[in-house]
Amino acid sequence: MKPRHKRLALIAAALAGLGIAVGLVLQAFQENLIFFYSPTQVANHEAPQGKAFRIGGLVEEGSLKRGSDGLTVTFNVTDTAKVIPVTYSGILPDLFKEGKGVVAQGRLESNGTFRAHEVLAKHDENYMPPEAQHAVDEAHKAHGTKTLLQ
Repeated sequence: MKPRHKRLALIAAALAGLGIAVGLVLQAFQENLIFFYSPTQVANHEAPQGKAFRIGGLVEEGSLKRGSDGLTVTFNVTDTAKVIPVTYSGILPDLFKEGKGVVAQGRLESNGTFRAHEVLAKHDENYMPPEAQHAVDEAHKAHGTKTLLQ
């Protein structure tokens, strides 16, 4: 084989390897990508069935119920327009409270309950995750009410 053909074969092999590597990275990224949905979007069936996603909003006042095992809790997440029931088994963050912002990651069950495997609470009195704040603001705009943090 001539040196020119060897060089072209080497370049072609390098490009093929690079293409395979990029394809594998994109596939891994797609499998681990988790989207955020508001309770209104979940209620409107915009959230994926059978895939993990995040839901965020406010923990509805009076909705927090603890199971007899001490670890299982149920609560409702709302964006003030729609309400989605959430079930979580584990230790809740210290800052988790009714009426405060929350983001939960998990899957939607066939009965409409969101089964969370991770719950994140807000950090201080004025902070709410940006996605959750946006969802609450959009719900308020749709209903013509004032936002909670204003």
